[in-house]
Amino acid sequence: MDIHYQAGDSLDEAEVIALYQANHWSSAHKPRALMAALAGSHTVVTARHQSKLIGLGNALSDGHLVVYYPHLLVHPDYQRNGIGSGIMRRLMERYAGFHQQQLTADGDAIAFYRSLGFERSGNTEPMWIYQGDEH
Repeated sequence: MDIHYQAGDSLDEAEVIALYQANHWSSAHKPRALMAALAGSHTVVTARHQSKLIGLGNALSDGHLVVYYPHLLVHPDYQRNGIGSGIMRRLMERYAGFHQQQLTADGDAIAFYRSLGFERSGNTEPMWIYQGDEH
């Protein structure tokens, strides 16, 4: 499968919302906020197959020490083909050498992120105030 990865890709709202809906992410119900959040990201990496958006990951960062990876989505029809790993490798390369690379993972995502080198940070507990409904 020929997948094209790109950082800084122009994002069309309809294709972004379709990707989030396909993954049952509640942020799809807030399209204006979602598009603003992605536009405000430090980095966005997309994956496309035959110009169709099939994956997306983003990073929030101070640009020097800390980066947080809030979103990684691959369309369900394309999952388990290395696309998520491809997106994450590109993001992680961009922030290689940073003091902290952080994310929050649950469910099956925990094993996926461990395979990329992430591990639980000491005795920390993930905490949040959350307005979504997919967890």
